[in-house]
Amino acid sequence: MKIFDGLNKELLGKLKEKLEKSKKRIETELGKFAKKDKKLKGNWNTKYPDLNSGIGSQALEGAADQVEEYANLLPVEYNLELRLKDINSALEKIKKGRYGKCEKCGRKIKEEKLKIYPEAKFCRKCENK
Repeated sequence: MKIFDGLNKELLGKLKEKLEKSKKRIETELGKFAKKDKKLKGNWNTKYPDLNSGIGSQALEGAADQVEEYANLLPVEYNLELRLKDINSALEKIKKGRYGKCEKCGRKIKEEKLKIYPEAKFCRKCENK
């Protein structure tokens, strides 16, 4: 396994494990209210409510509540998808031996930052620009 700039194997293994756990947790959370899009990799679709259940004002009220919940879940889905994309990117970098390298300047991302946020893409200097 290639390691960028001497990132030790033990730490790399721990970070990879942390990323894989986060990936599984996020996919589980998304699975509660969304389905994987089979046509677009990395995309999930929040399940739209079935509005054909019931008759009368009670059914309309229930449908309105379901649509409101659907609308509230859309930004949650989007944020989880973005996080999942970053995690998958970090796992791919580990596989290719490019993990821990800033995507802007190419410098090493500090280990302390990777321990807290293992899917980090930028060093502190580039992130603050």
